Amino acid sequence: MYHFDQLAARAQKYPPSGIRKMFDLADQYPDAIKLTVGEPNFDTPDYIKEAAKRALDAGATHYNPNSGLPQLREAIAQQYQHYWDGHTKDHVMISVGAMEGLMLSMMILLNPGDEILFPDPCFPNYYGQACIVGATAVSVPTYEEFEYRIQTSDIEKAITPKTRAILLNSPCNPTGAVLTKEDILAIAKVVKKHNLWVLSDEPYDTIVYEGKPFSIAQVPEVRDRVFVLNSFSKSYAMTGWRIGYVLAPDAGYVKKMAQIQEGIVSCVSTFSQVASVEALRHKECVAQMVEEYRRRRDILIDGLNAIPGFSCKKSAGSFYAFANIKAFGKSSQEFAEELVENAGVVTVPGSAFGKMGEGYLRLVFANSDEILKEAVRRIAAYVAKAYPDMT
Repeated sequence: MYHFDQLAARAQKYPPSGIRKMFDLADQYPDAIKLTVGEPNFDTPDYIKEAAKRALDAGATHYNPNSGLPQLREAIAQQYQHYWDGHTKDHVMISVGAMEGLMLSMMILLNPGDEILFPDPCFPNYYGQACIVGATAVSVPTYEEFEYRIQTSDIEKAITPKTRAILLNSPCNPTGAVLTKEDILAIAKVVKKHNLWVLSDEPYDTIVYEGKPFSIAQVPEVRDRVFVLNSFSKSYAMTGWRIGYVLAPDAGYVKKMAQIQEGIVSCVSTFSQVASVEALRHKECVAQMVEEYRRRRDILIDGLNAIPGFSCKKSAGSFYAFANIKAFGKSSQEFAEELVENAGVVTVPGSAFGKMGEGYLRLVFANSDEILKEAVRRIAAYVAKAYPDMT
């Protein structure tokens, strides 16, 4: 028989997912449009699938090194030469998605009781991972007036003698915020001043709509304190393949993560890694998907802004819209549930991403034009009926 009080403390403290709560509710409405799943609606490009098939036929079905195939690690290192031309395969650790890479990084850097700073709102799994390693998650508020870009003044306010690390996520899930080069350089000064570790979570780095993203790993003064987390999930529509990686500042960190990897999953599937090498050889599919996302972003966000009570900034990156719904006078959970039950549209309440997310909804525009237009139509029709004073 299940006894909650007999679970280990980390299991008892692990935070529930507000995102999953909406998934469960949506199951009761099979005809609802689901704008909740943070993954591309594209299938993995054929050339990548064909590479996996060839690898299987060639016998790539056995164990490989804990740190990953050398050819994939080398290919990834080459992708980051513009960060620092000293990167080699020895700086790369292959993981089961960026999530495991982040977990491994926390495991080697954080002790129980250490504090790690997260932007608020942020991807809620960060809090769970900090819980697992016994670290204390400290939220740093981000504000709509600054396009949700974390500010150094707020970082400084959150730092205590126990602060050991900060996590940056740019482009950001759920807000779509992209830190500017000026933002990053200012944050780097704080990092150097307080000798912090930086976990730079960058799975959306190719999905940017204006200019190019700038990583704190490109700042020479703090490069030796930065771990970059990334994956093939978003850029190459490979979410189910579970291929991620860590770009570490020194080969010694990779060796230690590889030792821990042995005790968790041993290694990442071999044929998936072979296919990932092929993925990196062709970038046309990435550019094509980003252009699709750009059009879909405009369909959804322009549509929402035409609905009385909604206010939504254009996302600078990712495929998320973060809509302000404070004018309706409801909590984000209440309003999200209203939309499921009455408009047949599933969104995620901003409160699922932290205290600063209250009063917002996250909507995913990685969907077809037709579905996004229908979602806007349904929401608009419901608002006109339920909130006539807003029009």
